Amino acid sequence: MSMEYESAGDYIKHHLGHLTLGNPESFWSIHVDTMLFSLLAGGVFLYLFMQVAKSVTTGVPGSLQNFVEIIVGFVDQQVKDTFHGRSDLIAPLALTLFVWIFLMSIVKLLPYDLFPYIAHAIGIEYLRINPTSDINATFGMSIAVFFLIIFYSIKIKGGVGFAKEMMFHPFGKWLLPFNLVLKVVEEVAKPVSLSLRLFGNMYAGGLIFSLIALLPWYIQWTLGLSWSLFKLLIITLQAFIFMVLTIVYLSMAHEDH
Repeated sequence: MSMEYESAGDYIKHHLGHLTLGNPESFWSIHVDTMLFSLLAGGVFLYLFMQVAKSVTTGVPGSLQNFVEIIVGFVDQQVKDTFHGRSDLIAPLALTLFVWIFLMSIVKLLPYDLFPYIAHAIGIEYLRINPTSDINATFGMSIAVFFLIIFYSIKIKGGVGFAKEMMFHPFGKWLLPFNLVLKVVEEVAKPVSLSLRLFGNMYAGGLIFSLIALLPWYIQWTLGLSWSLFKLLIITLQAFIFMVLTIVYLSMAHEDH
């Protein structure tokens, strides 16, 4: 298998390809690289936080404990400021989403050709290491959030209360069909907007890294460093937005009208 490319288009297409189980053109194919690096990011998250939990001290904290405490305190404050219900799930969920999305995205800052070349050396043609640039991963997370929204809406308001909200808001019983259409669109828009916002930013970032990698090496270093620093800001911001919107949506689900 050769790593030579006939055109810039071939280079970009190769680096944006997925290691796939099954027919790549089929809806039922599985992006193995997305699943693998998602699980690895989750494992790193669990390992780091478990290590801190085991070694936590009330004395002078180590750098890792200090860093984790800052993140936990930051997320906890966001939940207190945004979530107006009572739930033991929201804060852990928000923390998980923020850290997991950040870790799944930060791998994009590694040398761009590193993993494709390693994959080539062991006989793998395609390997994309950034799960958040795969719409399957972002939709998976947003659909899980959507199910939680529906679950808590029914749990807090009851089945009848949830049905009334869907049919009679915002314009009353005389515009029931119109209300229902608006509410369905509103609810469906939540997971769609969550997933597409994260996917679009991460995928676009990957395309820009591809374009920078095609430039002469002395330009690559200048633009690559600048874009990496900017991308770090975008990654943090997108993880934060996904987390905050999740908190807002679940807070709305806890409001009993």
